[in-house]
Amino acid sequence: MSETVEPFRIAASDDALEDLRRRLRATRWPDPETVADWSQGIPLDYMKEVCNYWAEKYDWREREALLNRFPQFRTTFEDTAIHFIHVKSPHEDALPIVLSHGWPGSVVEFHKVIDALADPTQHDGEARDAFHVVCPSLPGYGFSDKPTKPGWNVDKIAEVWDALMRRLGYDAYLAQGGDWGAIVTTAIGSQNRGACRGIHLNMPIALPDPETLADLSESEKSALASIQHYQEWDSGYSKQQSTRPQTLGYGLADSPAGQAAWVLEKFWAWTDCHGHPENVLSRDELLDNVMLYWLPGNGASSARLYWESFRQPTFDPVSLPTGCSIFPKEIMRTSRRWAEKRFPNIVHWNELEHGGHFAAFEQPETFVAQVRSFARHLR
Repeated sequence: MSETVEPFRIAASDDALEDLRRRLRATRWPDPETVADWSQGIPLDYMKEVCNYWAEKYDWREREALLNRFPQFRTTFEDTAIHFIHVKSPHEDALPIVLSHGWPGSVVEFHKVIDALADPTQHDGEARDAFHVVCPSLPGYGFSDKPTKPGWNVDKIAEVWDALMRRLGYDAYLAQGGDWGAIVTTAIGSQNRGACRGIHLNMPIALPDPETLADLSESEKSALASIQHYQEWDSGYSKQQSTRPQTLGYGLADSPAGQAAWVLEKFWAWTDCHGHPENVLSRDELLDNVMLYWLPGNGASSARLYWESFRQPTFDPVSLPTGCSIFPKEIMRTSRRWAEKRFPNIVHWNELEHGGHFAAFEQPETFVAQVRSFARHLR
């Protein structure tokens, strides 16, 4: 197997962009919702507005140049090439860190924080806070290859991420993640292959401790209510992706409007946006992320991670130093005493006032401050 690391740049063809515009203009729309809010899903008027903007005003070439401003590469593990951003810090003693996204996100989530993490003296920090930053695209996501064989679950991805960091010359590093990225990062910690020195999570997964249920704090009651809401009203996508990702993929591969709706609805539901996703992220930012699903046509391959990983979920303990940053609109929250059952070596814990599921995307300054604060325990 080749261990070559090849430079990469995003370069959509003119034909692909014209095909996108043609499909958007020819969208066959459903009938409108029968309510005046988002409770039945993403509203028709908003989707028409977004898709018209996408077809007629969104400037991919400008956005493509913005996304290409960081060095990008691809390297292969078991016949599957992994795309990643790799930004080396100018500071000599920088600490390597691998940042992992989830669904329906992408490496776009981290574009606002990479510069500040890599070169803190230019972004209200100190040289001692510097990181060499690695942001891989999950297999089947973004510009990573789509696995052609089963087996690419979170445990395997954790093994590959560790191998990636070693291939880049890092024999000691930190790992950070949210959503699937949090689960992959947790797996890196539980596998503890010797190079990872600690993990930071903005969605730590820890089951409620039965011994606490008779004496719940207000935040724990709120966390249980959020979990119940998610299970009853917000998890249909997960059931579909974990059982029949291929069936879902036909619609997502054929319809950009369908792919956008499938992603954007979650940015309404999971961001701290006060009722509308564009209150916290710009329309261009939202579409940048959607484009990393549409251009590679990875609706099915991204969904397949659910099929791969939900069939045998694990809650293995992590003994490595752990940092947890709990954002108030996160879909699944835990309390410190619940988390300590799985993560007995918590060195950083903070519950924030603002922010949701896409922490680095929504609250980049807070996210950077949290990662810096955690890492200071390990430098």
